[in-house]
Amino acid sequence: MEFKGKLVARPRRCRKWFKWRRREGRDPHLSDGEGDEWDNDGEGEFSKDGDFVLPTESGSCIQNNEFRVFVGTWNVAGRSPLGSLDVDLDDWLNLKDSADIYVLGFQEIVPLKAKNVVGAEDEVPAHKWNTLIGRTLNKKCGCPWLTPLVHRSSSNDDYWYEGSSYNFENAKPVVIDQPSEPRSFSNEYKLMASKKMVGAFISVWMKKELLKKYCVSNVKLCSVACGIMGYLGNKGAVSVSMSIEGTSFCFIAAHLASGEKTGDELRRNHQVSEIFRRTSFPRARENDDNPHPRTILGHDRIFWFGDLNYRLCLEDSLARKLVQDKDWRALQEFDQLRKERESGGVFQGWREGSIEFAPTYKYSSPNRNRYSGGFPSRSGEKIRTPAWCDRILWCGKGVKQLSYFRSESKFSDHRPVSALFSTHIEVIKSADPTANIISLPPTIPPLHHQTISGISQEAEGKTTLLKLLVQDIEASAPRATTSLGSWLSSEQDS
Repeated sequence: MEFKGKLVARPRRCRKWFKWRRREGRDPHLSDGEGDEWDNDGEGEFSKDGDFVLPTESGSCIQNNEFRVFVGTWNVAGRSPLGSLDVDLDDWLNLKDSADIYVLGFQEIVPLKAKNVVGAEDEVPAHKWNTLIGRTLNKKCGCPWLTPLVHRSSSNDDYWYEGSSYNFENAKPVVIDQPSEPRSFSNEYKLMASKKMVGAFISVWMKKELLKKYCVSNVKLCSVACGIMGYLGNKGAVSVSMSIEGTSFCFIAAHLASGEKTGDELRRNHQVSEIFRRTSFPRARENDDNPHPRTILGHDRIFWFGDLNYRLCLEDSLARKLVQDKDWRALQEFDQLRKERESGGVFQGWREGSIEFAPTYKYSSPNRNRYSGGFPSRSGEKIRTPAWCDRILWCGKGVKQLSYFRSESKFSDHRPVSALFSTHIEVIKSADPTANIISLPPTIPPLHHQTISGISQEAEGKTTLLKLLVQDIEASAPRATTSLGSWLSSEQDS
């Protein structure tokens, strides 16, 4: 990991630095710079483990530890997972090059029929997918992956990492499997969070050994429905927010409006804007001393992925010819998402890796390698121009993409897509093991209509300087920029 020039701590880090300074009996102060960053004039160094260390006056230091994040997205076309799908998941999850955390987003884990969209949530499909993912990640360990570390809401199939001994009302421990025999500890993965909204589903897993090494807190969930009439869950996003030590992460698994007609891209842009606007991770007053981002753009590292449904703006036969020639660069010139990003219509300032693989949608049949509507065409088959509907984007400093590829599972009419990232997390350590440095206790789980018992209210008494700094940071958060355009009310078959 390469660092150049003077190290600068971002404002979110300043808040925790102020807190540490007060506990150490020192007077916090702002830098004389531009007013929105804190500069450290000391020189950092690399530890024997290769982590970059930023020293502080009391002997404490900030380490930037490398962290590998796997992000995957897959539209499974309403099909229930089968036991034989393990081989496909092996290929998709790329377990030979294992990550510290796996973040998986699915679309259409149930068929998007009226009874599923307007009816009660069915928790069985999410349970089946989590079971299959856990078995795939931990098959060499033979260990339980859903343990009392993870709690479930009594009203749905949402899971979140508790991280402490707090007792949450209506929370029920869930244990799906027991170990057949103890195996290697280092490869165990634990379910950190899971949320389903109709067909959209997100599942986050983390190495168990890292839960002992790092403080993981503020695991929160949110869902935003923006499908039919703008509020039904056939389209929208499910999100997970969490902090690992001093670094906040946000993962958004989205399913946007379908359609190839001119103007459909504006519907997708509008839904992105709605997801930015309506996604919220509330804080409790008890945790005012441990600020956590409330919005997507307030996080340090953000990953947005899913069936974003942006298409190719060119004639079907030409698109197929370019696909046949594997001319991905020429094909990307007609990609809607690329055009919208460059024009500032959506995801302005976000990044996506170079696409060096074939379009992932739409295949004729789960058992064929032919795009739908091509020659020879089956009777009644939909004609769909091939497109890169399934995408992974990111935002935030200190993120490097190591790979971006698609897998070849024929389970669905979409091919699964994945990306591996290298990033870093900020860890504060002290030479004095008894020093009272920054602690990051977990906050309220992000489930609506959920209450907490046994937690007393903290008395008011935070410093004015800290309050003003927090308010200034929140007020200066960037806003999502989208071109809303005309909004079409009707949904077309994907």
